[in-house]
Amino acid sequence: MWVCCGGVLWVLLLVQAAWRVSVGQVRYSVSEEAKVGTVVGRVAQDLGLEAGDAEARRLRLVAQGRRASVEVSGASGALVVSSRLDREELCGKSAPCALRLEVLVERPLRVFHVELEVTDINDNAPVFPADRKNLSIAELSVPGSRFPLEGASDADIGSNAQLSYTLSSTENFALDLQRSDEYRESLFLVLTKPLDRETVPVHRLVVTASDGGRPSLTGTMELVISVLDANDNAPQFNQSVYKVQLPENAAERTLVARVNATDPDVGSNADMTFSASNSYPAKGLNLFSLNPKTGEIRLTGGLDFEDVRSYEIQVEATDKGTPPLSGHCKVVVEVLDVNDNAPEVRVTSLSVPVSEDASVGTVVALLSVWDGDSGANGRVRCFVRPSSPFGLVSRLSGSYSLVVREALDRERVSEYEVEVLAEDGGSPSLSGRRGVRVPVSDVNDNAPSFSQAVYTVLTRENNAAGAELGRVWARDPDEAGNGRVRYSLSEAVVGGWRSASSYVSVDAESGRVWAVQALDYEEVQVLEFEVRAVDAGEPPLSGNATVQVFVVDENDNAPSLLPAAGGGAGVEAGGGAGGSLEAWSVEGSSGAVPPLWAWASWGSPAGQVVAKVRAVDADSGYNAWLRYELWEPRGKVPFRVGLYSGEVRTTRALEESDGPRQRLVIVVRDHGEPPRSVTATLSVSLVEGAEAASAVAAGSSGPRASSVAEEVSLLSPSRNVWLVVAICAVSSLLVLAVVLYVASRWSARAGVVSGPGPTTLVCASEVGSWSYSQRQSRSLCVAEGAGKSDLMVFSPNFPPPPGAAAKQTQPEPPALLDTEEENEAKNKEETEDKERMNGKTCVQAWTSDG
Repeated sequence: MWVCCGGVLWVLLLVQAAWRVSVGQVRYSVSEEAKVGTVVGRVAQDLGLEAGDAEARRLRLVAQGRRASVEVSGASGALVVSSRLDREELCGKSAPCALRLEVLVERPLRVFHVELEVTDINDNAPVFPADRKNLSIAELSVPGSRFPLEGASDADIGSNAQLSYTLSSTENFALDLQRSDEYRESLFLVLTKPLDRETVPVHRLVVTASDGGRPSLTGTMELVISVLDANDNAPQFNQSVYKVQLPENAAERTLVARVNATDPDVGSNADMTFSASNSYPAKGLNLFSLNPKTGEIRLTGGLDFEDVRSYEIQVEATDKGTPPLSGHCKVVVEVLDVNDNAPEVRVTSLSVPVSEDASVGTVVALLSVWDGDSGANGRVRCFVRPSSPFGLVSRLSGSYSLVVREALDRERVSEYEVEVLAEDGGSPSLSGRRGVRVPVSDVNDNAPSFSQAVYTVLTRENNAAGAELGRVWARDPDEAGNGRVRYSLSEAVVGGWRSASSYVSVDAESGRVWAVQALDYEEVQVLEFEVRAVDAGEPPLSGNATVQVFVVDENDNAPSLLPAAGGGAGVEAGGGAGGSLEAWSVEGSSGAVPPLWAWASWGSPAGQVVAKVRAVDADSGYNAWLRYELWEPRGKVPFRVGLYSGEVRTTRALEESDGPRQRLVIVVRDHGEPPRSVTATLSVSLVEGAEAASAVAAGSSGPRASSVAEEVSLLSPSRNVWLVVAICAVSSLLVLAVVLYVASRWSARAGVVSGPGPTTLVCASEVGSWSYSQRQSRSLCVAEGAGKSDLMVFSPNFPPPPGAAAKQTQPEPPALLDTEEENEAKNKEETEDKERMNGKTCVQAWTSDG
């Protein structure tokens, strides 16, 4: 029985599928904004295709006219969403929104029609034509007046587009929505309460439209309602009675009062004019004038307290509305009796100028005061302004002396404008005044003062004689000869035997410091002297300032080879596990660099130290940073030279094919601009280990036996390390002491003569003398070679000399190692040197920025 029922169900499904295929159209429905990948329907199954036929028969979708936003999955044969579905974009306000699609299959080729209905969701909020609407409504509009508004629109359909409206809270307005089956709905704004422009001139309301979707979406529009004015208010004075007191001696055109009225209306309804209707007594209309626009009342005649003591004037304000409205007020003018004569101040004697060292009590001027009134109106009191440094002393009735009350200082105030005021006892009081100009004469009470206690000047060595090094400046606040300053150089001994005047001179008038001769850094590094400034007063006063001239090193010395420990030329022998090594110099002619000799045994391993070239440069800093380069031969040789250490090492094991002797030409050059160099020739003899030992023994019987014996003695690595550590420790303590001294001196200085300079970093290392320059710092290190006292470096605080910029742009000299093997050896040597620099001791000295 179940088998029978299952068979019947299967037959029904086949019949339904066959009917759909025969009809040739399948319908699906999907909501707009469905996610990409959403399955709309099983097209292959609904078309009666077997599993796997969809891909085999190339089931695909063809849209008709519009972008379908769906596609057929080749593997499953399902209709899925491929891009955003927007019903409003596809169909607008049309309902229903149906997309006609064609599905193609091959083998055999058949076409099926698929209809896809896109259902609406509430994804569009109501939109008004404008965000803001302005309305103008008359103030006298009656309640019930209706004003049409343009409603909002919603891109959705059905209940999602069914709109309702609400109005923000207000007592004067309401909304009325009228719907009709034949016409489009109409929206009206209804006046529910009379308007008063004077109370609320502008109403700001918000109309909100809500659709029928779930959830509901809203849109808003602002209503700005301006109330048009009507003449429903009369002018009103801010006072019903204006009381004014006017002295009897008031001049014509004196402002008596200004009446003011307001009308809350606007436009012509608020424009008003003023007029005087009557006056008591009647002649007051001739004594006073009223401006019809401003309401100003001015005096046009003379007043007499003994004749009339008060006046009453009626004033009317009328607007220009239709009909015109008016308001009234009263102006009462009270005439006052006055004190007619003001006091007079006269100067009977004046003694100026006053010396700034005048004692307290010195009389400057004699004054007399007179008032033509009598009684209380004729009693006068006097005082001066400002109250210091002068005062008044009463001598007799109406006679005063102007005297000095405080010490004077011309440099602070060179002239005083003293005002003597006299005030009587009348009501109201009258006053008179007299100005007295009191100049202060100068005395020589100020010594010249330099702008800086210490001036620091940086200059390069080998400067031209007569070159300007800097300028000192002293100020004397006195005037004339008391403030005229001349400069002179105080004699100071430099280097223990030469005076400062042999190096520099100071211009007596301008204070410019000139170089008398060219300076040599190797002779003197710092010049310190005092400049004295003396004024021309009686007695003359003076001030002093210290000038420190730091000489900046130039690269004017070439490197020179140092003698070995035994007194030979600048090479030391080294030895190692591969056999004993020996090197010495051959005597040469005076003034020439003698050739150098060394022995090495065959079979010596790579990295074996054969010899060490030592050199020193009389310059300092970057100019004394030396580098060692192998100049000849330039081919593949079994030796290399340490870039900064000067050690000659083997690059590989020595063989007999290398020959009995190797001649090496080593160039030692500094980093100055332009660089200077010296060349050393080293001859290395390659022998058997026993022969090298015998050579040492044979050399010990020669004239240089003692020196050779010292040079062939090997220094253990541990002793080298401890020696380097000791040198670095001593150097660090020395540098720290120098920097602390300079910092203590530098903190007391007010500034530097020239412009700002960068900071300076000073370092000491066992690798070699080196200097590293950056935009903000410069480093200098000193090797374990000859001791140098150039660990303190100051950045020049003046513009660079001509050509300095060009020098900075010159390319680095080409490397002297040509072969790839030598380049690798050189890079390795630089890496080793930089690793050893990590243990260096650094001290940083900061230069002032001005």
